[in-house]
Amino acid sequence: MSLQIEHVNYIYNEGTPMEVYALKDISFELHDGEFAALIGHTGSGKSTLTQLMNGLLTANSGTIRFDGRDIHEPGFALKDLRRQVGLVFQYPEHQLFEVDVITDVMFGPKNLGLSPEEARERAKEALALVGMGEEIYEKSPFDLSGGQKRRVAIAGVLAMKPKVIILDEPTAGLDPKGRDEILDELDRLNKEQNLTILLVSHSMEDVAEHANRLLVLSQGELLFDAPPKEVFRHVEELEAVGLSVPQVSYIVRECKKRGIDLGEDITTVQEARDAILKLWAEKTKR
Repeated sequence: MSLQIEHVNYIYNEGTPMEVYALKDISFELHDGEFAALIGHTGSGKSTLTQLMNGLLTANSGTIRFDGRDIHEPGFALKDLRRQVGLVFQYPEHQLFEVDVITDVMFGPKNLGLSPEEARERAKEALALVGMGEEIYEKSPFDLSGGQKRRVAIAGVLAMKPKVIILDEPTAGLDPKGRDEILDELDRLNKEQNLTILLVSHSMEDVAEHANRLLVLSQGELLFDAPPKEVFRHVEELEAVGLSVPQVSYIVRECKKRGIDLGEDITTVQEARDAILKLWAEKTKR
């Protein structure tokens, strides 16, 4: 499986005095089993790009291919694309609407033409994948915590059995515990189910810890496409476009200025902790 974006441009109000380029000559390929992240300042084009990848918008020029086929060629079923490339919008719990959790998660599979029995099995499997058990099946989705609602909404997409899932700020508004639970579940789905994930996020800490590839948009252009550690070496370039590196990276840089060298490319708290313990152990041996 691959999702290819080839020289894509998207223009709002094309041909009018209000014409604005949302995306300019974007090209990249999302590979099977990747956990990639997409970051950029507000207005950089992130949401536009994710909607193009799901077929909700059509590029003004360029091509988007799924498994080698142009998604806008005659005969290509966009309904099938949206089943295989699941899109979870920001605050997906706002999409919950059924009387109970199991019925809500069954909605997508039933729309695929599955029988009620098959749809229920799909829903149970998807809820299990996000760590939700039978005890919540008959509950109203509106009686759940924020993190639980978010997981149920993600289960509704997983029940369609997509090959790719795109999540737009899935941890927005959650407390630290809820945020960690969602991201840990995504990590597990990526590793155990080989689910291809594109995470749209404003959190440098989250993408540093979970993604293995980082796409950076700035004013509609693809500024970087590389592993997070490589991207976060470009501190000045990121700051120039309104972004940053993980907070712990700034602390490590400040330590180095003061003569405490913890090493290069530290982007997570765990890495900093390990480096400090290693340095302490070396000093105590002397």
